[in-house]
Amino acid sequence: MARSLNKAMLIGNLGADPELRHTASGIEVATFRLATNWSRRTDDGQTEENTEWHNIVAWRRLAQICQQYLTKGSKVYIEGRIQTRSWDDAKTGQKRYMTEIVADQMIMLDQAGAGRGDFGSRVSAAPGPAGGDDRSVDWPDTDDQDDDLPF
Repeated sequence: MARSLNKAMLIGNLGADPELRHTASGIEVATFRLATNWSRRTDDGQTEENTEWHNIVAWRRLAQICQQYLTKGSKVYIEGRIQTRSWDDAKTGQKRYMTEIVADQMIMLDQAGAGRGDFGSRVSAAPGPAGGDDRSVDWPDTDDQDDDLPF
């Protein structure tokens, strides 16, 4: 079988404090949104600033650490895999999709030591629940999530 790679590496700022929940089997899961910024020059020479929002999921000990040490505005490095889930919306009956980053490493970049040449504290975690993701992760309903994915 041919090998493949599914890896996401992001540096950004939290849009809100992480929310810590527990699955039915008692496993900790933290969810939060991470903003990354990029800019481009338009045809008329102006600089256009853009923000991309990423849904982040952290499991077990990494979830606990994220909830304990990260707050809205924290600058972090997140490394993990990209995962897309789908479900049927009970209200509308339509199929809904969500793409998220399942974090397996996190580095806090705005700690006291981060300005002295090191890159803060690196935290790694064991993978999520055996057998894949646990569908009990409930993201808050927000209007700024795009339901019409181009794929």
